[in-house]
Amino acid sequence: MTDPKLISFEELQKKILALKENRGVDLSTDEDLSIAVMNLISLEEHFFFSGAKTGKDEYYDMLHEVREMRKVLLARMIDKTEGESWCISKHLLATTMRLMEVGTKLQGDGKVDEAKQMFSFAYKVFNLFFGLRLKIINIPDIKNSLEKEKPMTFDDIMSKLVDCCKE
Repeated sequence: MTDPKLISFEELQKKILALKENRGVDLSTDEDLSIAVMNLISLEEHFFFSGAKTGKDEYYDMLHEVREMRKVLLARMIDKTEGESWCISKHLLATTMRLMEVGTKLQGDGKVDEAKQMFSFAYKVFNLFFGLRLKIINIPDIKNSLEKEKPMTFDDIMSKLVDCCKE
């Protein structure tokens, strides 16, 4: 049964730190692996668009190879047997990466406040991934947390997850 009280991001961060201290969880390795998975997701996107723009099948072949690698690495962090948690994890990491990139571009354009907002969103989504990864929170908690973020339309992202969860 899901706890009706929604966990705040601050509470989530505290729980993750407590797990790290009490159980000796090596989050630095997990963080590195999650960044690698983010980059593989980005490579999948780039190979797709390159293939579509050039009409060259070899880009789709590289997409397939990178996707298989991403699946193996993500499986080291998330069990595939937990309903939609696999797909949600993939999308949480993809969202984190994209928000980081948008923030970096905004920062480069001198839009510091907008960049900070994107970085803040990226960090919150990244923490949601680790909350799921460490089984501190469950899928309904993530969905409810994302729906509370008014500046972003996470409802749209979450509704798309239902249709794209097949690996």
